[in-house]
Amino acid sequence: MTNIKVLKGGFFTTIQDIGRWGYQNIGMPVAGVMDNFSYRVANYLVGNSEREAVLEVTFLGPKLKFLEDMVIAITGAGMNPKVNDTEISMWKSFKVSKGDVLSLGAATTGIRSYIAFGGKIDVEPVNSSKSTYAKSGIGGFKGRRLLDNDGLNIKVFNNRSPDRYLDKKYIPEYSKKNIIRVILGPQDDYFTEEGLNSFFNPKGYKITNQSDRMGYRLEGEIIEHKEKADIISDGTVFGSIQVPANKQPIILMADRQTTGGYTKIATVISSDLPKLAQMSSGDEIIFKKVSVKESHKIYREFEHKLSIIKDEISKTQKIRYHKIGPLRKMKITINGINYIVDVQEVK
Repeated sequence: MTNIKVLKGGFFTTIQDIGRWGYQNIGMPVAGVMDNFSYRVANYLVGNSEREAVLEVTFLGPKLKFLEDMVIAITGAGMNPKVNDTEISMWKSFKVSKGDVLSLGAATTGIRSYIAFGGKIDVEPVNSSKSTYAKSGIGGFKGRRLLDNDGLNIKVFNNRSPDRYLDKKYIPEYSKKNIIRVILGPQDDYFTEEGLNSFFNPKGYKITNQSDRMGYRLEGEIIEHKEKADIISDGTVFGSIQVPANKQPIILMADRQTTGGYTKIATVISSDLPKLAQMSSGDEIIFKKVSVKESHKIYREFEHKLSIIKDEISKTQKIRYHKIGPLRKMKITINGINYIVDVQEVK
């Protein structure tokens, strides 16, 4: 059954969730959302589990026609979303009705938006995840991005209510120049002192147009190795920063390979990955070193903020009544005592 018709697929719209964890030892990439913050908040807004699948929209958004009433929310990059050509708010849940058309334009701030539905996207999980890994045609909708005239089915949860919203103080501002915090290693000892200084130079690095969900290739000062760039292949994580023989860094992202044979000078802390995920070619990065202890503190603060956001969003939901009847006086008797009470009928 289809209850969403894809009129336009957009530039690169895929189904993503938290990712395909636990299979890197057999060569299966994790994939999953790029911006974990926007993803989780989108699910909070529609009342879902924070791990439920969403649509990740890159650069240019899709155009969707709804064939059933449901509640949705849009977070992340600003793409001027509209329903039936009327602009709607982001970072807020709202109801769409049968026949409504949602359209997202080109990104004006950031590059990735997230569309969450009050319910479940009905696709078959692969290795316990609905995430799309397009390079191998795995997961999501037929293992690929959405195309014009595709059809999606959402298992709608009718108890989901609109009018939840994220307080403005929590809405991130996306910049084209960011300080990205990193922990050195695991192969920082393979680089000269001059190479390490170059990596942390205040001029920073530019993201090149050779960047995608697998990795961001950067351009800037060269980073010198003591000897060579190659190592015996070992595991990679989201945020690993490799430096191959050309001495220019590559940040590995959500669709990264499971292992790599280039030296890794540092690793982006997880709390800065959402900020990084909203950057694009031409944007500038300045790396800042933090300790493992500092990164743990930052991570705890990040998760605590999301916990507060989840709680606050659940309290923003408004009770909506279709009709409130007239006030009437009624006489009731309880344990032999007579009372006069005011009564209104709510429908």
